Amino acid sequence: MGDNETSVTEFILLGFSSNPALRLCLFSLFSVLYSATLMGNTLVFVLICLDYRLHSPMYFFLCHLSVVDICYASNNVPHMLRNLLGQGRTISFAGCGTQIHLYLIFALTECILLAVMSYDRYVAICHPLRYALIMNRRVCLTLAAVSWAFGFIFGTLQASLALHLPFCGPCEVDHFFCEILAVLQLACTDTTANKILIFAVCVCFLLFPLALILISYLHILSTILPIHSVAGWHKTFSTCGSHLTVVSLFYGNAIFMYMWPGSSNSPGMEKVLSLFYSLVSPSLNPLIYTLRNKQVKEALLKLQMRKRVFLSM
Repeated sequence: MGDNETSVTEFILLGFSSNPALRLCLFSLFSVLYSATLMGNTLVFVLICLDYRLHSPMYFFLCHLSVVDICYASNNVPHMLRNLLGQGRTISFAGCGTQIHLYLIFALTECILLAVMSYDRYVAICHPLRYALIMNRRVCLTLAAVSWAFGFIFGTLQASLALHLPFCGPCEVDHFFCEILAVLQLACTDTTANKILIFAVCVCFLLFPLALILISYLHILSTILPIHSVAGWHKTFSTCGSHLTVVSLFYGNAIFMYMWPGSSNSPGMEKVLSLFYSLVSPSLNPLIYTLRNKQVKEALLKLQMRKRVFLSM
């Protein structure tokens, strides 16, 4: 083992198929999805900042979610697009470590943010008269800060432990970015402790928040069941339905990826799942929240009217 251990300076990302025609098709598709991610989440961010009607806790957290999705996709996708064009197969050890670190930070932060957003909906629907008192500015800032802080602390811990392992050549990562499980497979030593830590972090950041989300929505369901107003049901599901859709997409893929037995044994499946929550989900989130939310659609129409007035002057 000692003879094979090398001082690694770079990794080779194998990416997707070696077929040039297929790679070009994937490049076109992923470029569109990445552009949609940037434009959609930026639009949501701008709408929330400009429209005073969206200055509420729910949209405050949605604003943070948009920032996370932009950063999340921008950490992995640009290098993947270069790889598809045959220009970015190698990545330095420092660059790979940065990808792992940022990927973990944004992923863990989003896990907590989605749970915080469900708590916000629980307070708004189950305790409407005390909503402004409970979800005041200080509480919202604290919850957002805790989400980012926990993501940074535990993301840094996992990345540091993984990058201090000895690696053996050839360092070919069978992935389109430096995903932590794919990189751990290249280590020259036993990685059981690292995998146990990943599983423990998944329990804390996936199962516990998901349990809190389910409890919140059970309370919401018990609150709205006695309501006989169609308008009341529609208003509730227009806000909660979009959040539940995002939660299902994100948590479902992450749990299958990191906690389902044997899910990491298939590199192809691993790439598809990583692609889904690294690119597809962030590109769909703005669409989900916009189409199912009346206030966001009204803010978007208002912004379009302002644009027309400005252009006609």
